Amino acid sequence: MADLFRQFVRFLGVGCISAIGHYGLLILLVQVAGVAAVPASSAGALLGAWINYSLNYRFTFRSSKRHAESVSKFAVVALIGLLLNTLFMWIGVDRLGLHYLLSQVLTTGLVMVWSFVANRFWTFHAGDSK
Repeated sequence: MADLFRQFVRFLGVGCISAIGHYGLLILLVQVAGVAAVPASSAGALLGAWINYSLNYRFTFRSSKRHAESVSKFAVVALIGLLLNTLFMWIGVDRLGLHYLLSQVLTTGLVMVWSFVANRFWTFHAGDSK
């Protein structure tokens, strides 16, 4: 159980770095480029996913799987995460009228749970973690 907790803490740290990329691109696209919040968030999520895979492969899960296998599984998890991100942002911004950053914070928390569970038990498999 302590190993799972340490791994989750590493996952959160990687998530913070990924979130800087995600939120940075989101804010840049909305505030500077005038892109609508939902597609800007989707673009940010793609950048965050790339950062997330790179750091989680080496640091969080310390995977020894071949990239060909793990990256394809990660892509499925990330695609589902992107769909969830887009859905939750749409609900928050367009349906509930929340500010896009508040909606993104709530969305990030929900998608984070999905991402950790799916990556731990499928993408990088628990047997690969140290």
